[in-house]
Amino acid sequence: MAATRTPRTDPLTLEVVELIGEIVARYHQEYEEVASRHGLTGAQARVLGLLSLEPLPMRQVAQRLKCEPSNVTGIVDRLEGRGLVERQPSPGDRRVKVAATTTEGRRIARALRESLDFAREPLAGLSQEERVLFRDMLRRMLGVD
Repeated sequence: MAATRTPRTDPLTLEVVELIGEIVARYHQEYEEVASRHGLTGAQARVLGLLSLEPLPMRQVAQRLKCEPSNVTGIVDRLEGRGLVERQPSPGDRRVKVAATTTEGRRIARALRESLDFAREPLAGLSQEERVLFRDMLRRMLGVD
């Protein structure tokens, strides 16, 4: 038995899409504001945050951020110039370079994460059960296990 699909133009779907758009816009606005307090662009802050989790080759950074590798190279160059990122040989293949945060880069990435109140404050108003349900729905929408 085939599942009935909800039309894309039903009022509830349109409202949910608008609300998601508003959340994304607010997130980006706050991210840009927080990044600028640290003398970074939003793109630089996103790359720094990603690299603070693990060193990555430029191509993987570009794939994860869904942008061109040449853009990532320029961003990493600027972060490296500020002493926040450094290029290192990949442990698995010394011919490949990975970008990794420096101690100062990790400190700023942590400060950026701690400064982002937009999502944290509204989520605090939800119970643990509601946050788990919300997380699971977002994962399902994104096709993430």
